[in-house]
Amino acid sequence: MATKGKMTVREAGQKGGQNTLKKHGPSFYENIGKKGGDATSKKYGHEFYEEIGHKGGQKVRNLIQRGKQA
Repeated sequence: MATKGKMTVREAGQKGGQNTLKKHGPSFYENIGKKGGDATSKKYGHEFYEEIGHKGGQKVRNLIQRGKQA
């Protein structure tokens, strides 16, 4: 918790996010997320998503292997 009378950056961010949610609703976040995804897709292309998907799959595979060894 923050010290008396002061707010941490994290607390300020959470408060701002909660106020935005109250004011605009969940669809606001859905819309800006879609816009961001579209912009990323245009900028980096399909191969970018293939690469990060492959990296994520390898990480999961490694975690499963470590779990089996434990």
